[in-house]
Amino acid sequence: MMSEHTAKAFDVDLQELNKLVAQMGGLVEKGIADSVDALVGLDTALATKVITVDHTIDGLQRDIEERAILTIARRQPMAIDLREIVSALRVSNDLERIGDLSKNIAKRVAELSGEFSPPKLIRGVEHMAGLVLAQVKKVLDAYAGRNLVNALEVWRKDEEVDAICTSLFRELLTYMMEDPRNISFCIHLMFCAKNIERMGDHATNIAETVHYMIEGRAITDERPKGDTTKLAASAAG
Repeated sequence: MMSEHTAKAFDVDLQELNKLVAQMGGLVEKGIADSVDALVGLDTALATKVITVDHTIDGLQRDIEERAILTIARRQPMAIDLREIVSALRVSNDLERIGDLSKNIAKRVAELSGEFSPPKLIRGVEHMAGLVLAQVKKVLDAYAGRNLVNALEVWRKDEEVDAICTSLFRELLTYMMEDPRNISFCIHLMFCAKNIERMGDHATNIAETVHYMIEGRAITDERPKGDTTKLAASAAG
């Protein structure tokens, strides 16, 4: 059992960890929105900003890891207290990966400059990104508020994101077959769509972390998941 002094010190450490995770989450949410805005508007300046901010996100993840390890070493927490720290580490890892995916989208903006961009296809990517961004926001709120119900709602919606990605891939393949001039642009959009779909996977990971943190066990149900792999392979072929 923790002494009263140690318990108070642990609470302070945990609050600092949660602040860092919240700061990281805010930057990641903005990175998603900015990377898609840069893609839609072919805004290379905004894309460059997304790439630059990713270094800050990486730094925050390192800070969280260092603080978590130090807290475990000093306080030797057990049960729910230890799960709180492990969960912060898991969430920061998923946020760092989402930041990388936003950076990947931003890097494609320069490649797309000068390419013809069918508005309908761009809108499809934008819609998908909006859904994923809402999922990321909701699951981070669920993590901060220890809200298992909302976390599970995010977990169940992952299949919806996969379905939109699959539909978009089919549409992009059709455009490529209709006119070879569309191939370069559509391939770039496919990679962007896949990056957004992966962001949804990481939001689902965070939802599973919230469940683990609160319930002390992993979700036993099979994760709802659509298959976008075959269409991606067809496009690459």
